[in-house]
Amino acid sequence: MKQPFSFLEPNAKRPWYAHYDEAMPHDITVPEGPITDLLDEAAGRWPKRVAVTFQNQSITFAGLKKKAEIFAASLRRHGVGKGDRVAIMLPNLPQSFIAFWGVQKAGAVAVMTNPLYMESELTHLVKDAGVEHMILLDVFWSKISSLRESLGLKVCYVTRIMDSLDFPMNWLQAFSARRNGSWVDIPFDGRGVVRWKDMLSGSERLSDPAENPAETPAVIQYTGGTTGRSKGAILTHRNFQAQVEQTFRAQTEEQWENQVMLALMPLFHVFGLTLCLLLAVRIGCKVVPMPRYVQGDMLEAFKKYHFTFFPGAPSVYISLLQQKNLDKESLRDIRLCISGSAPMPLEWMKRFEEVTGVSIIEGFGLTEASPVTHINPPHGVHKAGSIGCPLPGTDARIVDMKDGVTVLPPGQSGELVIRGPQVMKGYWNQPEETAATLVDGWLHTGDIATMDEDGYFYILDRKKDLIIVGGYNVYPREIDEVLHQHPKIREAVAVGVSHRSRGETIKAYIVPKEGETLTVPEVVSFCRKKLASYKVPRLIEFREELPKSLVGKVLRRVLREEEERRSAEEAGQKDA
Repeated sequence: MKQPFSFLEPNAKRPWYAHYDEAMPHDITVPEGPITDLLDEAAGRWPKRVAVTFQNQSITFAGLKKKAEIFAASLRRHGVGKGDRVAIMLPNLPQSFIAFWGVQKAGAVAVMTNPLYMESELTHLVKDAGVEHMILLDVFWSKISSLRESLGLKVCYVTRIMDSLDFPMNWLQAFSARRNGSWVDIPFDGRGVVRWKDMLSGSERLSDPAENPAETPAVIQYTGGTTGRSKGAILTHRNFQAQVEQTFRAQTEEQWENQVMLALMPLFHVFGLTLCLLLAVRIGCKVVPMPRYVQGDMLEAFKKYHFTFFPGAPSVYISLLQQKNLDKESLRDIRLCISGSAPMPLEWMKRFEEVTGVSIIEGFGLTEASPVTHINPPHGVHKAGSIGCPLPGTDARIVDMKDGVTVLPPGQSGELVIRGPQVMKGYWNQPEETAATLVDGWLHTGDIATMDEDGYFYILDRKKDLIIVGGYNVYPREIDEVLHQHPKIREAVAVGVSHRSRGETIKAYIVPKEGETLTVPEVVSFCRKKLASYKVPRLIEFREELPKSLVGKVLRRVLREEEERRSAEEAGQKDA
């Protein structure tokens, strides 16, 4: 059975259709079942094919389904009912795949949790979502143990790295951890604190998935908090089914065959979850999870596993290109690269294609849309600086930023709004925020963008990042692009800071390339050749690194807050 409903308005103008790949449909039919159908179908179609491999451990699709159902039965015995929220706080490991599918098989809701969250962030997430059960890695126990009572956590399920390894590596890892002092003693009692291996013991299996996929949350995904307090986006089973189908239809079935995927994007981030866990099951590809990015290990991993599918963040691609021992032979197997989470500087996109012969497909998405809404057609026209065209079944418009309704013609800048089956149901426990963000079925992204005559979209900046200098609108991304063209600059970002007479002025934070010496006059002179005078940064600060989210997105908000604190301190000193 399939859902015939379409989000597309009949007779609406969609110039992007003319630039879709030949096999790319205009609309999609969304499977009506829960997302556990994806795993069941993969296990039935490719039972002996490897789904996940890590070090010396491999799990087939049939094995993944079995482990997930045993895990689901164990969750039910420990009190997890349908609709209960279960936090998953794990890096990319085989356990992450088992835990996610186990939660879904139990009919519960996964709350994907960033292990780097601080106490205040964890407290907000757990209490806001009403989490009573948490799955975590032992190294995070010290963070959780002191908060268990105040958070109201009833049961914690704790795993170790050794659980992702087979003999003899599991024994060697445990021995090494004890010897080097990294072993974490956990007070397992089988009730409030449960061993991972106990969750996978026995033969009882459970498959009790969601009954109303269009309305039932599969995941509560908290926004990155780059613009303020984190909100929980309610992403339903239908949202994810639609997203997987939309992404799948961007290529032919033959092009998806025999893929080996590098799962470096964190699974607790919605981009990593959708591509590396859900789409991977849909196309039946082998996934190699990497718990963290270690620059020196990357090229060895490419040589060992022969990755063909490489989803990543711009920071990862840039770091890879800067490795001294990089050679084309190391990356010869890559067939598909998708960049997300932040804009990819054009200079680095060109450099990647020169080295690998493969174009990075840049798209666009946001947590509230599961997350992908736009993509450059994989085999069609790629336009420099563009996020591409809306995915099949997705509508997009540029509307006036003041009224949020008036549709603007090609070439004019306004707010990007989106409608499609991948758009969230709303924010968890946030009716006012939901009403402000979802208006008549359209998701207001908060991004300033334009659309050209061909239906390709371009993100200029976030509404909240817009800098107003002497009455002129300045988009920080334009300045970022210019700074990245400087041969001595590795990373850079522009931010608007308060100014007494101009309202705001532009400050650039710059990370020079290793071994390079850079001066303020050099940067200013370079910018004056490429930017209007009011867009040239008036303040410049050199740094060793920029604050980023775990997926590589530069946190402009953090830099603005630093400036605000600094200004407040200076004002206080003057008053004193």
